[in-house]
Amino acid sequence: MQYESPALQQKALECVPLPRLRAAAQRRLQQAQEAEPECGLSGQDMLLLELLGWFKGEFFSWVNCLLCSHCGGPTQSAGSLPPSAEDLRWDAGRVENHRCNACQNSTRFPRYNNPEKLLETRRGRCGEWANCFTLCCRAVGLEARYIWDSTDHVWTEVYSQSQKRWLHCDPCENVCDKPLLYEIGWRKKLSYVLAFSREQVVDVTWRYSCKHEEVLTRRTQVQEPWLRETISGLNSVRQQSLSAERKKVLLEQLLVELVEFISPKKPNPGELGGRISGSLAWRATRGETHPVTKPEEFVFIPTETEKREGRFHLQYSASGDRYLRVSSDGAEMGGWESGAWRKESVFRKEEQDWNTVYIARTEGSTSGKISWKFDCGTVGLRMRMVKVRAASQTFHSGSVCWRMHSGQDTIEFPGDGETHSAPSFSGSTELVVEAELAGGDGDCSWQHAQLFRQHLEEPKEPSLEILIDLEEAA
Repeated sequence: MQYESPALQQKALECVPLPRLRAAAQRRLQQAQEAEPECGLSGQDMLLLELLGWFKGEFFSWVNCLLCSHCGGPTQSAGSLPPSAEDLRWDAGRVENHRCNACQNSTRFPRYNNPEKLLETRRGRCGEWANCFTLCCRAVGLEARYIWDSTDHVWTEVYSQSQKRWLHCDPCENVCDKPLLYEIGWRKKLSYVLAFSREQVVDVTWRYSCKHEEVLTRRTQVQEPWLRETISGLNSVRQQSLSAERKKVLLEQLLVELVEFISPKKPNPGELGGRISGSLAWRATRGETHPVTKPEEFVFIPTETEKREGRFHLQYSASGDRYLRVSSDGAEMGGWESGAWRKESVFRKEEQDWNTVYIARTEGSTSGKISWKFDCGTVGLRMRMVKVRAASQTFHSGSVCWRMHSGQDTIEFPGDGETHSAPSFSGSTELVVEAELAGGDGDCSWQHAQLFRQHLEEPKEPSLEILIDLEEAA
C-alpha cells in the first residue's frame, strides 16, 4: 500500500525522466508499427520497456560487496550488524557487515525495505530492485504488482491494457515477458509464486512453470484448499470498498489468468540463459548461471548479387542499430544481435542523459565478447582482399582487443576508426572479426570499455565496416 501514497509517487516521478521515456516509447512504437502495421501494442507497452531499460541502465545499481567507506578498497561479507534506530525507521531490520581486507574497517549495508529510502540510495539486490521498480511503475500510471517467489527472488508484473494480460518484468535483468526464465534459464525449483497488489493476491506460480506436475510435488507447506481459501479471504478484505464495476474488471482479469495457467507454456530462446545480475561467484552459489542452450550464431554468406558484383560490404550503425549490406540489393537487418556470430556478456546501452549509445559488457561480468563471421566457401568463392574498420573507446583501465581470424592466422588491430587490411587472408574462405571488452574501475567498470559509441542524433554513420573483395575459388 505504500506504493499508493500520492506523496511517494510524486517523489518517484521527480526521479523518473518521464518526458524522455515517453518520447523514446513513441519512437519505439512507431518502429514496431512500421515493421508490422497490424501491431497491437500500445505506447504504454513501450513505456514499460523504456522504464525497465532506464531503471537498470541509469538509476539503480547492484550490490555484491560495497567498497570500503574508509579507504575505498574491496570488502568481503562478514556476517551481520545490529540495526540502528535510523535503519529501523526505514524498515532495515537486517544490516550486512562488509569488512575491508586492507584496513579492517566495517562498512554497513542496511537492507532497506522502504521504497522511499530506496529512491535515495538507489542500490541493492533483487529485493530493493523490485521494491523500488514497482513504485516507479505505479508512479507513471502503470498497473503493477509485486511478485514474491519462495525460492528467494522477487520481481514485478505490469498489466498491459492493449494485450489484456499481466507481463512478467524483472528490473535486475532488464527483461519483459519471459516468465520461464527462472525455471528453465536459472534452473529454479519453483513451488510458490504469489502476486501482491493494492487490490488482490493471486497465486501466479503456473505462469512461471512449464512443469506443473513437478511443481505440485514441491507444494507441501500447506494444503491447496487452505491456500485458495486464504487468498480468497484476503481478496475479500482488499476489495470490500471497491465499486461493483472495479470488482468485475478484477474478476475478468483473473479468469483470463486462470485460462492461461491451464496450459503449460513452451520456453522461448530469451528464457534459456542463466542469470546476469550479481557477481559470477554469487550466481554460481545459487546455481543460476547455467545456459541451457547454445545461442543462435549468425553467419554472413554472399548473396547472388554479392557474388555477381564480387564484393561483400557490411556496415553497422550503433545509433540506428541496423546492419546494411552495401550492394545493389541494399538489404538491411535490424538489431545488433541479428548479425552477431557469437556474443557473451554484452548488450547495447542507451545513455539518455548523454544521448549516446554503445555496446558494453553486462554489469557484474569481468569480460565480454562479440564476433561476426563471414563464409564464402559454401558458395564457391574465396577472399581476395579484406578490410575492416571499427571504432571503440575506453576509459580508466578499460580495454578493447580487436582481432581478425582466418584459418590459423590471427591479426590484432586497434579500434581507432581507421581501415585495417589483412593481406595474409587472401585466398581464405572464412573471416571472423572479434572484439573482447575487459578492465575498468569500480562499480561502473563495465562502462569503461565501449564499442561503437555514437550520439543518438548523429547521422547513422557506420560504426563497423567490413569490406571483402571476392573471386571464384580455384
